[in-house]
Amino acid sequence: MTTYKEAGVDIEAGDETVDRIRSTVRDTFTPGVQADIGAFGAFFAPDLEGVEDPMLVSSIDGVGTKLKVATRAKRYDTVGQDLVNHCVNDIAVCGAEPMYFLDYYGVGALEPSTAEAVVEGFATACKKNECALVGGEIAEMPDVYGEGDFDLVGTVVGLVDKADIVEGDDVAPGDVLLGLPSTGIHTNGYTLARTVLFDEYTVEDRPPELGGESVGEALLRVHRSYLRPIQTLLEADLARGLAHVTGGGLPGNLQRVMPDGCKAVVDYDSWDRPPLFSLIQSEGDVPEADMRRTF
Repeated sequence: MTTYKEAGVDIEAGDETVDRIRSTVRDTFTPGVQADIGAFGAFFAPDLEGVEDPMLVSSIDGVGTKLKVATRAKRYDTVGQDLVNHCVNDIAVCGAEPMYFLDYYGVGALEPSTAEAVVEGFATACKKNECALVGGEIAEMPDVYGEGDFDLVGTVVGLVDKADIVEGDDVAPGDVLLGLPSTGIHTNGYTLARTVLFDEYTVEDRPPELGGESVGEALLRVHRSYLRPIQTLLEADLARGLAHVTGGGLPGNLQRVMPDGCKAVVDYDSWDRPPLFSLIQSEGDVPEADMRRTF
């Protein structure tokens, strides 16, 4: 006789995880949430006051191999924040405000304390972005994910008045490019970063180039949410086009909000490059063009 647990799926661990995260998830609920944890679907009533032509804006994304760094460092409280902020940024550059977020957490062997830390990260970022965590899926699949492996995927849904959508149509020659500083390398390029840095360092090592920060700490810096500064720019009517710079770097993302006949002129010497970027480039002898396309 073989039980489900012996086959690799622990239902009791799943139940324990839900019990651990229940209050954390509820703490993110906003007035629009219309269903408690455990419902088959998430119900949400948007506040449409003052919105003449409401449009829903959605985005789905993952954290990539930054999860491998979290596993090495045995630190799981940051990657949930990364995921929420990444998704929120993708709709913020369209002019939208996030309403609710859903997640997928796939794992080889479910450890309730690890899952709890990840969900606490979701909740932390959701509250900062005033976005409700309304649902999620925890899938324990030992035949899909190896020992210690897990994956995260998130979906955010936001709201924007159609007249306020930002698509870059009004961008024109002579406009100024304004860059907002990141906290690190966001959630892209980690396969390159890991290949280069972990050939030389452990997550605990503190290269002098990082100014006292460990490699793990630098790599696990939370992907910044740009929602508030973006809202400030939009309220002041200062932004004609917005780009969330992730995979593809500046070359790949600026062109997504450039109309025909317009191109971006970027002076890469106009700001100080953060130490982590320089360390990755120097340790791996990474070509400058590759750095720009990756980060």
